Amino acid sequence: MRSNEFLRRAAATATGLKKFRSTICRNDIGNYTTTSAYRRNLENLISSLVLNTDIEYGFYNLSVGQPFDRVNAIALCRGDVSIDICRNCIRDASRGILEACPNQKEAIAFSDYCTLRYPNRSIFGVMETWATVSRWSPKNASDVNQFNWALQTLLSRLQSKAAAGSSTRKFATGNETAGFETIFGLVQCTPDLSEQKCQECLVAAFRKIPFCCEGRHGGRVSNPSCSLRYENYQFYHSIPDESPLRFSEPPTSPSLLEKGINRRTIIIVGISIGSVVMTLLLCIIIYLQLRRPSRIVDNGINSVEALQFDFETIRASTDDFSAVKKLGQGGFGSVYKGTLLDGQHIAIKRLSSDSSQGDVEFKNEVLLVAKLQHRNLVKLLGFCLEGNERLLIYEFLADGSLDRFIFDPVRSKHLNWEKRFKIIGGIAKGLLYLHEDSRHRVIHRDLKASNILLDAEMNPKISDFGLARLLIKDQTHSNTNRIFGTLHGKTGTQEHLQIS
Repeated sequence: MRSNEFLRRAAATATGLKKFRSTICRNDIGNYTTTSAYRRNLENLISSLVLNTDIEYGFYNLSVGQPFDRVNAIALCRGDVSIDICRNCIRDASRGILEACPNQKEAIAFSDYCTLRYPNRSIFGVMETWATVSRWSPKNASDVNQFNWALQTLLSRLQSKAAAGSSTRKFATGNETAGFETIFGLVQCTPDLSEQKCQECLVAAFRKIPFCCEGRHGGRVSNPSCSLRYENYQFYHSIPDESPLRFSEPPTSPSLLEKGINRRTIIIVGISIGSVVMTLLLCIIIYLQLRRPSRIVDNGINSVEALQFDFETIRASTDDFSAVKKLGQGGFGSVYKGTLLDGQHIAIKRLSSDSSQGDVEFKNEVLLVAKLQHRNLVKLLGFCLEGNERLLIYEFLADGSLDRFIFDPVRSKHLNWEKRFKIIGGIAKGLLYLHEDSRHRVIHRDLKASNILLDAEMNPKISDFGLARLLIKDQTHSNTNRIFGTLHGKTGTQEHLQIS
């Protein structure tokens, strides 16, 4: 987007930021009354924010009151907006947050250009992710696997850059090519965070992407201490890394005619430049076609820490693994339905505690399986380790497993030949990916109707890689003396794997 157009849109938006704002009121830490000292301190704090005209680097930290009735506030503007837009955004958020949260002692307001929060406790230098707001584009990427790979690469790079920022700004923008598309990204932490805390906050935000925005042309995740956003167009303004004044009007270049260059020279120069540009574009197109990956995909997940969930979060999402939340029981553990704070549903496999596998081996296996990305495989979102607890977190599919349709006399009537053929084809594609197209060859070894899950459009997804076996790249045979799979009363025989 051109700078003038960006400025025009930003200025227009600044007068009506309220409709772009999401406000979350925290109800679990107590309320205040209209005549309390806390209310008076909060009003004084809000007045200071509204009247403030010296918000340096778009970051503001303020405390008002004595210890028992003290109100603390942090306001942060997006790192590429002007001081005027920053002030307008904070003033609008200051006025609106009291309307949305009339008596809560803690609240947070998110908008396109700023974040404002206040609690009755110290928050400076504290990384918090208790509230999350997600938004996404309605359009899907043309090549989801390639798009996800490029997005992971981009966000990982921006995360490191932002976290390494100074105590006045932790902000980074950039772009990454995904085939014929370009992804533009922006990440930011509150500058009071340390480098490590900023990294942790952004990793937590990255983990939200599969629940809201994966495969979409654009998405954003915001929490109290950091935020990220990506689009398939440039939505931010490029600025110097440590510019305190944010962007300004783009400089204008003097006309070539003003420099005394005649019309004929301009035409010759224009034709020459045009020829060079066309040749360069042709070379780029040829290069991208040669560089574009075929069907072998790696989603770019390189850090196991980016996949780890907090145990208390998972336990709360399942009501402490209550029987009501239990979806089923398998040979390797129980499966529960979980609901995160932002309303997203997940499936949690609670593995049996008698495993002899060490933590390092378990993490390595999770990282490997998480890199298997295909529309006909159930997506592994992450894991959790707590003492003897080993949890695997998957995407949740509401329609359940294929066996519930096949063996149910009522539901089976919905499986006409067209749907059955679609399911068969999807399973075959998933197996082909595992056997031939993924970076690691994988043999499932327990493929059955109960391990095929269906999404809302009856697309099949292969699940349960608990028995999966990895083969080296050119290996075609493997033998084992152990019995694997579901026997259904039949005598097991020596396993013999062959890939042709």
